[in-house]
Amino acid sequence: MRRHLMTTTAVMLLVMTGAAHADMAAAKKFLDTEIGDMSSLSRAEQEKEMQWFIDAAKPFAGMDIKVVSETLTTHEYESKTLAKAFTAITGIKITHDLIGEGDVVEKLQTQMQSGENVYDAYVNDSDLIGTHWRYQQARSLTKWMANEGKDVTNPDLDLKDFIGLKFTTAPDGELYQLPDQQFANLYWFRYDWFNDAKNKADFKAKYGYDLGVPVNWSAYEDIAEFFTGREIDGKKVFGHMDYGKKDPSLGWRFTDAWLSMAGNGDKGLPNGLPVDEWGIKVDEKSRPVGSCVARGGDTNGPAAVYSIQKYLDWIKAYAPPAANGMNFSESGPVPGQGEIAQQIFMYTAFTADMVKDGLPVVNKDGTPKWRFAPSPHGVYWKNGMKLGYQDVGSWTLLKSTPDDRAKAAWLYAQFVVSKTVDVKKSHVGLTLIRDSTINHKSFTDRAPKLGGLIEFYRSPARVQWSPTGTNVPDYPKLAQLWWQAIGDAASGAKTAQAAMDSLCAEQEKVLLRLERAGVQKDMGPKLAEEHDIEYWNKDAVSKGNLAPQLKIANEKEKPITVNYDELVKSWQK
Repeated sequence: MRRHLMTTTAVMLLVMTGAAHADMAAAKKFLDTEIGDMSSLSRAEQEKEMQWFIDAAKPFAGMDIKVVSETLTTHEYESKTLAKAFTAITGIKITHDLIGEGDVVEKLQTQMQSGENVYDAYVNDSDLIGTHWRYQQARSLTKWMANEGKDVTNPDLDLKDFIGLKFTTAPDGELYQLPDQQFANLYWFRYDWFNDAKNKADFKAKYGYDLGVPVNWSAYEDIAEFFTGREIDGKKVFGHMDYGKKDPSLGWRFTDAWLSMAGNGDKGLPNGLPVDEWGIKVDEKSRPVGSCVARGGDTNGPAAVYSIQKYLDWIKAYAPPAANGMNFSESGPVPGQGEIAQQIFMYTAFTADMVKDGLPVVNKDGTPKWRFAPSPHGVYWKNGMKLGYQDVGSWTLLKSTPDDRAKAAWLYAQFVVSKTVDVKKSHVGLTLIRDSTINHKSFTDRAPKLGGLIEFYRSPARVQWSPTGTNVPDYPKLAQLWWQAIGDAASGAKTAQAAMDSLCAEQEKVLLRLERAGVQKDMGPKLAEEHDIEYWNKDAVSKGNLAPQLKIANEKEKPITVNYDELVKSWQK
């Protein structure tokens, strides 16, 4: 038996020694075959970073680590390519599961509620930042990197290079999530149609101003009306695209900052304070005090109701008849089929799918016939407010994960966002997280084929796009209420006002349960007394705030458009 043990030990030492030599060989092979010059680092800097991962991973070699994310192109690349490379380089076996977004949140909730280690790390939306901060079940990465995780934190991680850290930082000033992928909701339009001489002349004759990128919803509405039913290239086209099926995906359509685009909530970046884009108000201690106007919130205020009514009016009048029965996934490919003039609300994660050769919206030279531009805003919107949504899928380590497993998972998380890897990964998924990547020469070269995506991310405008903020105390519980309430409006079962009255009441039921349970302690809800809108508006104005705003008598403001090319030039200045 002793002889058998000695033999086994000798074999293991040989294997481990061989593996140590193979690590850098595996790293060099990865750099040669997968990365090349698609990195913001020089080859020497890449090898230095890989050597750090090799050394830091030694105590965890042979471990089986499980992480999870939603199914996006970026994460598919991580799961199929980067996880294998990381395993070959470090000896840590990574299983990177890809599941639906809702399933990720469900697994996360299960681990938070049971304490059982379901996954060693999660890529979940930064929309959960308020949840993680209040429940205190996610590790503070600020503390982790300074203490238990210091030995496995890449000295060249360069947090200042990430463009989304303000979205994953809580009111306590600590970082709870590390961005992995990021994309915005922008205005999409047919650049070729907007620059067609006859279209421009006909539009100017009918509306009295130039056809261009709409700055406000009033102009968007005119453009939608103008193109709907117009014949272009032998086909009747539509001036708008959206979706309306009563489905969980309808919730994202509205929680992803639709109300703030209309002018709901208060000024403030990345989110309105004290009232955010969900209409939830917090006090000076960041405790939620209400969602309904009666408690000083804005979920059912005039701006929110206006936003829902416009959605209902436009999908009925200007979108294809089938749109109201579609969900998010079904509606996504429609603009690429060549019959839509503009879409007010498109996720840039679809960019790769919109620039494929052979599509009706792509020229023969591979350049797009369309462009992205900043989203137009509604009549209640004021300068200083956020103007749209950015999805920021971010690495999160729960406290219920044992330290050694969390350390190994943290190494993988840093590997897939490292400067060595990020430029190449961003070319695959087009979900940009680092300044050094956004400004890389390869993206300057590729920009003409991406329809304004790179110009937007290099512009000062991008700061007005942000995820759900910290006013939302329990994202999983509250988010699921939206599609049900707004689905009733989309189906015609309720008016816009009735739907939002119902939604804010349901949100306050959740807030009240959290308050009574005391599970979020001093950071949890503390509901305010009820008063009418005039009371709360006067109170807000006296403190230099906006929400809830009173109803504007004429919600059809003067339409404004801008020339797209001039807009891009102004960013470059």
